[in-house]
Amino acid sequence: MSRKAPPDQDLSGRLDYPFRDGALLTQALTHPSVIASQATGKRRFTEYERLEFLGDRVLGLVVAELLYKSFPNEPEGDLAKRFAALVREETLAQVAHTLRLGAHLRLSPGEDSSGGRDNPRVLADACEALIGAIYLDGGFEPAQRVVTRLWSALLDQISAPPKDAKTRVQEWAQARGLGLPRYVVCEQGGPAHNPHFVVEVQIDTVTPAQGSGTSKRAAEQAAATSLLKGLLS
Repeated sequence: MSRKAPPDQDLSGRLDYPFRDGALLTQALTHPSVIASQATGKRRFTEYERLEFLGDRVLGLVVAELLYKSFPNEPEGDLAKRFAALVREETLAQVAHTLRLGAHLRLSPGEDSSGGRDNPRVLADACEALIGAIYLDGGFEPAQRVVTRLWSALLDQISAPPKDAKTRVQEWAQARGLGLPRYVVCEQGGPAHNPHFVVEVQIDTVTPAQGSGTSKRAAEQAAATSLLKGLLS
């Protein structure tokens, strides 16, 4: 009877990347709430956040090169739209779900009980931290291979340069001579490692719509999406 692989080894298998330094993988999977709880509630920077910073840059370079080679006839503006769609929080969370990353996260009891393992912001941050850890552990080429494999399928799903919800709302309003949409922050709260924003989008003569997210930008997109649903229903 075969033994079940340890959780982190199982994750390495899905990544198709064996870590040489297991401590880096542990750092990438350890949420800031764990460090904060160990420091009697005081907020401190963590390796998770530093790896996230690094992984964001590695991901950006790999995706930019992937787009540059995959769409040789597209102008910079169209490439930028594709890039934004591929590195946004929702896409990172989607990749994290594919890797079943939530099950491997090390969270404080409070963060865990509040649904941190399924929180798109947490999953997106952890995905970037994981990419940063692979880069430090093995260098750019292994990180490039992992990102290329995980993002290639997403690349194939985008047949044309995408327009985000805010762009579509702006085009809808301008086509009707209503001026630019206005985005107003209605609520802002939550802990530093998991903030919460509620934003309302307003257009003259149109019923406003609200959206929420873990960043102001995400909440604006959610509000725009909500407004579009109302306009098109």
